[in-house]
Amino acid sequence: MKKNALLNSEISYVIANMRHTDMLVIGDSGLPVPPGVPQIDLAVTKGIPDFLSVLKATLSELRVEKVILAEEISQASSKLHEEITELFHHIEKQEQINIEIQYVTHEDFKAKTIGSKAVVRTGECTPYANIILVSGVVF
Repeated sequence: MKKNALLNSEISYVIANMRHTDMLVIGDSGLPVPPGVPQIDLAVTKGIPDFLSVLKATLSELRVEKVILAEEISQASSKLHEEITELFHHIEKQEQINIEIQYVTHEDFKAKTIGSKAVVRTGECTPYANIILVSGVVF
């Protein structure tokens, strides 16, 4: 049995097959999934599982060099935005790496999901609780 925090076999499979600059999306319960992009649906009910728990578990296995957020998150969901940025600052210090945080409009965000390896749907219902994780390298 896997020892790490991420036990979901579908997410683990996607991460194991990601290469440099590949993208993985973690989204709220309402984020549309483009045709042809695999969806990993974790949503059980409103708020379960929550966005941050899924993000943290995913980051336990995925090296990230850049994240993309909708610029609207800073106003519409400022508490979540702060938690996300603090999480990535912590990872930067812990792993001694730089992680770029890029902001785009929500419409541009949805357009970028077309090129992702998968979209992970959570039960989150906080506005703009969506992130694109851009894979880095471990060397």
